[in-house]
Amino acid sequence: MKYAIVIPDGCADEPQESLGGKTPLQAAHKPNMDRLARLGMVGRCNNVPASLTPASDVATLSLFGYDPGAVYTGRAPLETAAMGIGLGPDDWAIRCNLVTVENEVMRDFTAGHIPSAEGKALIEGVQAALGGGLPGAKPPATLEFHAGVSYRNILVYRSQGSAPFSEQTKTQPPHDIPDKKIDDYLPQGPGATVLRSLMERSQEVLSRHPVNKMRQARAQRPATQIWLWGQGRAPHLTPFAQVYGKRGAIISAVDLVRGVGILLGWKRIDVAGATGYLDTDYAAKGRAGVAALRDFDLVCVHVEATDEASHEGRADAKVNALEEIDRHIVGPLLEALPKHGDWRMLVSPDHRTPLRTRAHAHGAVPFIMAGAGIQAKGQQSYDEAVAAVSDLAFDKGHELMRRFLG
Repeated sequence: MKYAIVIPDGCADEPQESLGGKTPLQAAHKPNMDRLARLGMVGRCNNVPASLTPASDVATLSLFGYDPGAVYTGRAPLETAAMGIGLGPDDWAIRCNLVTVENEVMRDFTAGHIPSAEGKALIEGVQAALGGGLPGAKPPATLEFHAGVSYRNILVYRSQGSAPFSEQTKTQPPHDIPDKKIDDYLPQGPGATVLRSLMERSQEVLSRHPVNKMRQARAQRPATQIWLWGQGRAPHLTPFAQVYGKRGAIISAVDLVRGVGILLGWKRIDVAGATGYLDTDYAAKGRAGVAALRDFDLVCVHVEATDEASHEGRADAKVNALEEIDRHIVGPLLEALPKHGDWRMLVSPDHRTPLRTRAHAHGAVPFIMAGAGIQAKGQQSYDEAVAAVSDLAFDKGHELMRRFLG
């Protein structure tokens, strides 16, 4: 049996006036997803427990069949795994966004979707100015700033003993506070003084950096500071093959999702042209997914574009991204799977990202699953309304994986 999972990140939404009262899923022309709905069943699952922040880290763990309440330690450690950065028992990984803050307002959590090469140069500047031994730290600690993809980077706090952070340290994802004053969302709790100081000191470092001066000359948004959040220590996850008996592969441009896959023992497959944004090469990701079916029991293709469209409040872009996913990823996988014998396919977002709020949200998301041994329920389309009246629901989203794998 071959299995394929497609994740249109954050695609679950609400009816939009600009779309004639339809959700993006309802407005999109998606013949392949709707065909899957007719072949199988549409249901809903809740991937984010109420006690945890609605975000891709928690939701992806749940979607992949792991109880986030039992295994989640923070977002940054998952991304650190994808970057090949090891963490010691006393080390903490912290997500380090390059952001644009103007007049104490979060104007852009991506710093204008800064290119990776420019972001790398800025992070190298931050490392030179703020990295290395942390003065006054007890026990002694070292700071390492690592460049990632675009605005997404990592700070590793390496401690020679107990670090100042704990589960009571509270930080805020910058993508959830667009156009809001940052004062109410700065780090709080144990270790917050360290994080706030680094964020404040980064402002001067970045203000004089040549890359930012170049961006301003081109009328592009500069990265005005770093934003630290998503901290945590290394998680301990039982390999997917040991839990579910399947060998997996992950295709994603997002370090967080790749990191979860790597920690589960899945093969990371990188795709040229996959950007983690609206301009990603959907067709290349689809081709990579089809090719991976030859060597793996389960292939997962994750697409960030739908989530990015919501963060920007662009309904038209979200609809277009869904149509591209349907045409270039779901369609080719649906055509290729039967060539390998029995098959099953699952399409599901990780969490909701309503265009209205431009932020992640709690709540159930719609999924389709179809293939060998899955009886059709007579549903005609894949969308939130069909899922809402379905009798197939998983209040604990991590239980869906076992049902999918049969």
